[in-house]
Amino acid sequence: MKMEKIAVPVAIVLAGALIAGAFYLSNIKSAEVKAGAQQATAQTNSGKIRPVSPTEHILGNPNAQILLVEYSDTECPYCKEFQSTLHQVVSDYGSSGQVAWVYRYMPIAQLHPRSEKEAESVECAGQLGGESAFWKYLDEVYNVTPSNNGLDPAQLPKIAKDVGLNVSDFNSCLSSGKNAQIVQADYQDGVQAGGNGTPFTVLIDNKTGTQTPLEGAYPYAQLKPMIDALLK
Repeated sequence: MKMEKIAVPVAIVLAGALIAGAFYLSNIKSAEVKAGAQQATAQTNSGKIRPVSPTEHILGNPNAQILLVEYSDTECPYCKEFQSTLHQVVSDYGSSGQVAWVYRYMPIAQLHPRSEKEAESVECAGQLGGESAFWKYLDEVYNVTPSNNGLDPAQLPKIAKDVGLNVSDFNSCLSSGKNAQIVQADYQDGVQAGGNGTPFTVLIDNKTGTQTPLEGAYPYAQLKPMIDALLK
């Protein structure tokens, strides 16, 4: 009888702990969902970005009807996720020449201090190895980094070597800092156009001249209908 009296309060305490734990996890999940939704919010009061130049980093036909101009931070986890989405877009629409992807730099140094130098390193890859090396290097940076300022700078020359670049030339380019102005010009353009975070993407319809700004890592299932609507 005495054991039964003890067991009842213990059971109540355990039940309360389980309920509290479930409530706590539920709140975390809700916060994550809310954060994700906020990341995928379209900008409504933004200015226009600068015109796309044929000399920029473009994957696909530069004369495509739709240009997806992405402002990105290599240490942003959302950008890492969005990288595969945009590759799928180019895979589905690029061969027909309908859509092309333009990559611009937008390192958020306040959150990711290493991202500025990483952006400069990506530009070095393009200057040393051409557009093929640029995209290979960029993809590998996103592949290797754990995001959120987690990529060891010592990995950058290794990535350069992996994509076939001369490591000595790469290190000279990176240490010179000569690409800092290019990176900052992209960053300022993105901010002036209304980009409050990354990835910040602007869909340019070359047929009508309209620009549709989007903020966040839109999944392919949501991005595709937007592209299809513009193509029609």
